[in-house]
Amino acid sequence: MNVTKIGLIRHGITEWNIEKRVQGQSDIPLNDTGRQQARSLANRLKSEEWDYIFASDLIRAKETAEIIAQTMGLHVKTDERLREMYCGEIEGTTLDERVSRWGDEWGKLELGIEDDETIMSRGMSFIEDISTSLPGEKVLIISHGALLGVTLKKLIPHVDTEEHLKNTSITVLNLKSKWECELYNCARHLNESLN
Repeated sequence: MNVTKIGLIRHGITEWNIEKRVQGQSDIPLNDTGRQQARSLANRLKSEEWDYIFASDLIRAKETAEIIAQTMGLHVKTDERLREMYCGEIEGTTLDERVSRWGDEWGKLELGIEDDETIMSRGMSFIEDISTSLPGEKVLIISHGALLGVTLKKLIPHVDTEEHLKNTSITVLNLKSKWECELYNCARHLNESLN
């Protein structure tokens, strides 16, 4: 029996990532480094068998997906459920700016930030749709750090997922009786492309 396999990928880096600005659903493009990261990942994946590629409709994830898809001869489909968490009033801010505007306790304020449960339900809804509609297929999913992070906690609670997901890292899961983790947060293609 064919096993459903998903490859969960965080988008390439952006200027806001470097500046440590909260991106949330602000539509920030990849920078040149982010595009190079995506090309390095595409080169790594081109020798593997993947059937479909889905992405968040935010430009940084979509562009990462398109670079990979072009190398692999696939077509990108987007889904709004794969968007990053909505960060309300803190989008576009750095930590210093948040402390300056709202004080040290800013994290306890109601600033319109999407909660983990809502983010997780979006991620799980998409994964459940994929596993039902594309059983036995191999599917790449390009999304964002927070959405992938909370969704992975639900999918593979038996695996330590505390490590922050790196830009263009890939996490590979196989659906057997439950989701099993084959690879977690792997960005070895970034080291290989530097050599």
